[in-house]
Amino acid sequence: MPILSYLKALGRALGDELAADERVCVFGEDIRVGVANVTNGLLKRFGPDRVVDMPISEQAFTSFATGAALAGRRPVLEFQIPSLLFLVFEQIANQAHKFPLMTGGQAAVPVTYLVPSSGSRTGWAGQHSDHPYSLFAHVGVKTVVPATPTDAYGLFRAAIQDDDPVVVFAPAAAMGVREDVDYATLVPVPLGVARVHRPGTDVTVVAVGHLVQTALSVAEELADEISVEVFDPRTLYPFDWTGLAASLDRTGRLVVIDDSNRSCGIGAEVLATAAEQMRLVAPPKRVTRPDGAVLPFALALDQALQPSRDQLLTAVRAVAKGG
Repeated sequence: MPILSYLKALGRALGDELAADERVCVFGEDIRVGVANVTNGLLKRFGPDRVVDMPISEQAFTSFATGAALAGRRPVLEFQIPSLLFLVFEQIANQAHKFPLMTGGQAAVPVTYLVPSSGSRTGWAGQHSDHPYSLFAHVGVKTVVPATPTDAYGLFRAAIQDDDPVVVFAPAAAMGVREDVDYATLVPVPLGVARVHRPGTDVTVVAVGHLVQTALSVAEELADEISVEVFDPRTLYPFDWTGLAASLDRTGRLVVIDDSNRSCGIGAEVLATAAEQMRLVAPPKRVTRPDGAVLPFALALDQALQPSRDQLLTAVRAVAKGG
């Protein structure tokens, strides 16, 4: 069976959407040469009118994409580093996101914003290591963080097909993940539907993006003492609250591991909603970056600020004993 890497899954999904729908086009910096290894070969297949290199002005080409979408195209934007999203937050959250709402649904803005290698990239320092998915979920922009190659393929295709703006965060730490796949079974994955990677009866671990692999490793280590269910939301907005409630009906205990800052992160929202609306028999816990974290250049300090496997082990054991 063929092996599919996370990075190749993104490229395959983009190529398949370009082939399936002539309205799809790609904008970004150095995308014709595939500097991020997602758009490799697309210029030759689809030509310069659909694979368009843009000048180094993210605000300009993000606004350009909104206009193209309003005119009937389905643009995909590739950003080289996640912190560029801070620069274009106004164009996404205040313009593209609000046009459909402010026109009563008369205008659609089907733009997909892809951030390959989001989060820490082994010592890339403060302005290259952000993972701001919670920010976009907070303002109600559709927000996707795939954990596996098959989900990267399926969610990316679904994002491009969606009539609303969608931000797709592809974690740097997931890029090396590989899966055995049957290419004939690769299909779009609906937004807003979570995935249980491992069923369990004692503790639900909600893991975002690459941290699904960490959660699965911890669940395997604890298998003889604690039955851990690994719940991957896949889409952070809209979040699959029904799926999480069903998981907590089975386990009654909750831990969230989330690679965003602690205050106002998606982990905080998951804990709050679960506490308000769902079955819990013990106080929940979260494992996150610290408050206000800015990852430093020194690799050891970078890693010390990220949510870790040891922290998750401690949290799961504490919750399992807590009720």
